[in-house]
Amino acid sequence: MTQKIAIDPVTRVEGHGRVTVHLDDNGKVDDAFFHIVEFRGFERFIQGHPYWQAPVLVQRLCGICPVSHHLAAAKAIDQIVGVDPEDLSPTATRLRQLLHYGQIFQSHALHFFYLASPDLLFGVDAPKEKRNVVAVAMEHKELAKKGILMRKFGQEIIKAITGKKVHGIAAVPGGIQKTFNKAEQKYFLEENDTPSAKTMIEWSKEIISFIRSYHEKHYLWLDSFASYPSGHLGLVTDDGAFELYNGRMRAIDSKGNITLNDVHNDEYLKYFVEGVEKWSYMKFPYLKSLGRHEGWNRVGPLARLNVSDSMPTPLAAEEFETFKAYTNGNTNNNTMHSHWARLIEMLYCAERIQELLHDPDILGDDLHREGVQRPEGIGIIEAPRGTLIHHYRVDEKGMITKCNLIVSTTHNNEAMNQAVKWVAREVLDEQKEISEGMLNQVEVAIRAYDPCLSCATHAMGKMPLQLSIYDHLGNLVNERSRN
Repeated sequence: MTQKIAIDPVTRVEGHGRVTVHLDDNGKVDDAFFHIVEFRGFERFIQGHPYWQAPVLVQRLCGICPVSHHLAAAKAIDQIVGVDPEDLSPTATRLRQLLHYGQIFQSHALHFFYLASPDLLFGVDAPKEKRNVVAVAMEHKELAKKGILMRKFGQEIIKAITGKKVHGIAAVPGGIQKTFNKAEQKYFLEENDTPSAKTMIEWSKEIISFIRSYHEKHYLWLDSFASYPSGHLGLVTDDGAFELYNGRMRAIDSKGNITLNDVHNDEYLKYFVEGVEKWSYMKFPYLKSLGRHEGWNRVGPLARLNVSDSMPTPLAAEEFETFKAYTNGNTNNNTMHSHWARLIEMLYCAERIQELLHDPDILGDDLHREGVQRPEGIGIIEAPRGTLIHHYRVDEKGMITKCNLIVSTTHNNEAMNQAVKWVAREVLDEQKEISEGMLNQVEVAIRAYDPCLSCATHAMGKMPLQLSIYDHLGNLVNERSRN
């Protein structure tokens, strides 16, 4: 008789998913799969809409990172109206960048303090009722307080530029719809009910010190848990520096060899293919030159630091060098180091926000540029979770005829499958049963990628994760859904 115990839903991950583990004829783990079982089809129903609606519509993919979709679409639509990134006005460019850094800052704060910190502070064996931000607030009050205020700071930046914290509107074809004013500039540079940009920098440094100290105490776990070789993909500047807004795509393999050499965004179709598997709605992007099994890449904070030669801001540059030194300059394939990399990115964003708040261009009134309309536009940006690609084609009337979205979590699809497989082989083979600890470790492995499964499959809702085990004949022998 099949045993069935509730595990519904998996905590602190957004979207729908299911894990299956397949055993060989000796009862050992043969394979494991992370299935994404929901589909909404955003790429299809946006067809027939006028191009200028794209930046407004696509941000509804998600309530966590709508700004990223808004800006990626805006960059693509800029091309359709004949405006390349270098043609935008300085004011439009600076305000979009400020919005972008505010988004990444608040999203990283949300993930680390609300979603990931319970795993780190209480451990994978802690009872499920303790693995949440409320418990963090009860036992680590100052850490939780700073996390909440740091996220609020980023959200207030977004609200000042777009009018709302979620699903506001800033970018228009060829520019931005409103400028910043001196009162808004002063609000973020001075201490008030929202701490200043300077305070955000100081707190970011403190949190990085916390994670470094944590690494010193728990390095055996952090260096080994769900670690495996992989490629890494991210944007870099023309001189190879870390970049989040405008850059070229660079990929390296697990040993640091370049597999995609600083390619211009408009050429992504020459290099990438999206694989399809019958057991998941989420696609599997990979580099054509390396093939489906060798050409997949991780994206996100860990990948971005791996592919970059340097970090542009001074304080983040110091932390970047420390991070690189941990692996002696070699590619870092340790999944749990994603949290450390994420906090370094927070510091970088805080520094860039402060720079931009002092930039007089954000107070300018040259908001919009025009060019000669084109039939196609591609916008690529580094979302909090990794490289995000928006590609649109329009007809002579300006109606969208094709939309292709490669979302950050889609890039990480194979990486998350590898993480689940690692946990199954390392934990299930040893324990011989689906324990609560194993389920927690599956969550921890997936959550390190900060996945947004609704974005990746264009689905909506929470993530009720079901874990099933099949024997070598394909018979279901055990299944659990958390309740």
